[in-house]
Amino acid sequence: MFFRKGIIALTGLFLCLFLIVHLSANCILLLPEETARGLYNSYSTTLRESPLIKIVAYVLYLSIIFHVVYAFLITLKNRRAKPHRYLVSNSKENSSWTSQNMGLLGIMVLLFIVVHLANFWVRIRLGLGEEVSIDSAGYTDVYEVTYSLFQNIYYVVFYTLLMIPLGLHLNHGLKSAFKTLGFYHKKGLRIIAKASLVYAVIMSIGFGIIPAIVYFK
Repeated sequence: MFFRKGIIALTGLFLCLFLIVHLSANCILLLPEETARGLYNSYSTTLRESPLIKIVAYVLYLSIIFHVVYAFLITLKNRRAKPHRYLVSNSKENSSWTSQNMGLLGIMVLLFIVVHLANFWVRIRLGLGEEVSIDSAGYTDVYEVTYSLFQNIYYVVFYTLLMIPLGLHLNHGLKSAFKTLGFYHKKGLRIIAKASLVYAVIMSIGFGIIPAIVYFK
């Protein structure tokens, strides 16, 4: 059990680092179009063509897979260990709603990832679906793909709303990861709890508000 939880914690921390980089890149979309298009497309091209970044990308894909698989296995094992609900349960008193529903939140986040990959990764990396154009500098116009999606109000609403479960998942998951890895310093855990909340708020609001800004821009 500890091995599985350790894998979830380590992959979760790596994914948290990735989200910081990803949000930083998304902030480029807030710049004027004449600047944003070139920067965003050159950045995307670097991610696809750099050998080092390709290795990091494979680590990212594996991290998502391991995180999901081991979380599912632990959830399944816990449910099998407690097939019947207790007549009197103090779970609400002993843990938060978020901690009790991390599986549900995880499924919602996974749904977002699948839809997100279907609209970006599958089209740009695999060349499936509508053809992606080339910009004036010769780069694949990922900016146009992103901008077009963020002009679809249904996608914008979906994207923004799913940032709520992401924030809840990050807040609980980040502080729990340190406990799983053996960090139990009381003062340190209080600091980590506050830092996790700040991080989760920045990530959820940051990712959630950018599509709306682009839509109305």
